[in-house]
Amino acid sequence: MASSSSIEWTEATWNPVTGCTKISEGCRHCYAATMAKRLVAMENPRYKNGFNVTLHYDLIETPLRWKKPRRIFVNSMSDLFHKDVPLEFIQKVFVTMEKASWHTFQILTKRSDRLAELAPYLPWPQNVWQGVSVEDDRVIHRIDHLRTVPAKTRFLSIEPLIGPIENLDLEGIHWVIVGGESGAGARPMKEEWVRSIMQQCKDQDVAFFFKQWGGVQKHRHGRMLDGRTYDEYPNHLIPV
Repeated sequence: MASSSSIEWTEATWNPVTGCTKISEGCRHCYAATMAKRLVAMENPRYKNGFNVTLHYDLIETPLRWKKPRRIFVNSMSDLFHKDVPLEFIQKVFVTMEKASWHTFQILTKRSDRLAELAPYLPWPQNVWQGVSVEDDRVIHRIDHLRTVPAKTRFLSIEPLIGPIENLDLEGIHWVIVGGESGAGARPMKEEWVRSIMQQCKDQDVAFFFKQWGGVQKHRHGRMLDGRTYDEYPNHLIPV
């Protein structure tokens, strides 16, 4: 439930919650749901409930045992702000993150409305980065919710990018990740959409990270853009 990660912008994952439900078009080909099916078939005890939201209280303090500083993606297999995760549980997760000050924690959610609602009841230590997923311009309201959160670092994961996003207001946003959809049924991502977002980040002095082109076989397309990779991080913090 806590391991090294091949996700380009993080180093490890920590899943005190597993399971989720689909909420928008970005969830259509959810990688976590697909992975959960495999883990169920492997009889992994953490997935005895399949992909239903399941709280793992025994994993809440796991990062405290990791002595080497890491960037940790919180709940790569769920959404911490899902309606079925009680505030009391989320607060325990935040207490661990505050104690484990040598790590950097990266939280992503599509439930930006609940994030904004609960944010006043949570501590926001500087090592917690809070992000929202934005797959196209139908859900850019999530960025407005994120702006209300008193996190030191706020970021967007624009993945899977399934449509153009113009006129991004990046005020109060420190980092943008862009990536295409991967796996079976992957929807194509146009190069012009990526270039537009990259330029908007440049114009508004926001760090830009290009994760991947995606595709059914993503390894065939890689993550090069204009002959190079873009691996920028928020400039007010030093990556661990």
